Amino acid sequence: MKKPSCSNGYFWLINMFMLCFAVKSQLTTDFYESSCPNLLKIVRKEVRNALMNEMRMGASLLRLHFHDCFVNGCDGSVLLDGGADSEKFALPNVNSLRGFDVIDTIKTSVENACNGTVSCADILAIAARDSVVLIGGPFWRVLLGRRDGSISNGSLANSALPSPFDSLDVIVSKFNDVGLNLSDAVSLSGSHTIGRARCALFSNRLFNFSGTGAPDSTLDTDMLSDLQKLCPQNGDGNTTSVLDRNSQDLFDNHYFQNLLVGKGLLSSDQILFSSDEANSTTKPLVQIYSKNTTLFFQDFVNSMIRMGNINPKTGSNGEIRKNCRVTNP
Repeated sequence: MKKPSCSNGYFWLINMFMLCFAVKSQLTTDFYESSCPNLLKIVRKEVRNALMNEMRMGASLLRLHFHDCFVNGCDGSVLLDGGADSEKFALPNVNSLRGFDVIDTIKTSVENACNGTVSCADILAIAARDSVVLIGGPFWRVLLGRRDGSISNGSLANSALPSPFDSLDVIVSKFNDVGLNLSDAVSLSGSHTIGRARCALFSNRLFNFSGTGAPDSTLDTDMLSDLQKLCPQNGDGNTTSVLDRNSQDLFDNHYFQNLLVGKGLLSSDQILFSSDEANSTTKPLVQIYSKNTTLFFQDFVNSMIRMGNINPKTGSNGEIRKNCRVTNP
């Protein structure tokens, strides 16, 4: 039988992708099969408990994994406590990232079962997958075997993470910088089908967009009126709104349907469909995903696997942290 190639297009089956990425990064789906056989059950139980307490936590855990992988690769560095130049204090993360306490709880349960065995980076990857599945999204087998890094780089987080205020070209460029492509950028943006965002991240669209003296013309008028009341000028920038209007707690393709009618919350959401640059790049994908949940789920899974494969530390590189917030003594 001919050995499959890793160079084929993105419509290959999910397990084909997993084979290709596992060969590249030495990550495997059965990494803890002997050393921590109940790992997946332990993580799933704690994620389910967290969601029962607060459904929004699913989006927060997914976002933690995303923000981890874009800075120094998927090495758990976003979890490290530190000073002003740590990732937690970077502009995209401070007063914004959530779920650290949930990861602490998961880590404690995992340590009780398998002392010094499972990395915080792998716990993040599993928790992100379980968050998606438990809110109605697709399942995939998570590649494992990452080790934890010891450097938290806030400056890199400021420059590497896509911003709600970035142009489409800049967003795509930041994805390219970590080895992800245009399809990855659009499908992973679909994670905004769950979660919330602070007024500070979209209020620029509501009153004086880009110095025009008027709101963003691509924003639906009814939604604009609601958001202006929620986020008045000089109001509390930490007040939040749902990212996926009318479908906030279900992982589906409704986010893309909203973009078709001007109901993307963040500027970085709506430009995927409404900007001039989008016409020949991201707009066709938005239109396809808005009609085809199966294809969105398939591409999202492939993109999550690719993202989870960004520069992982394996073998003797890195460590297995006992406490996800600090490096080992």
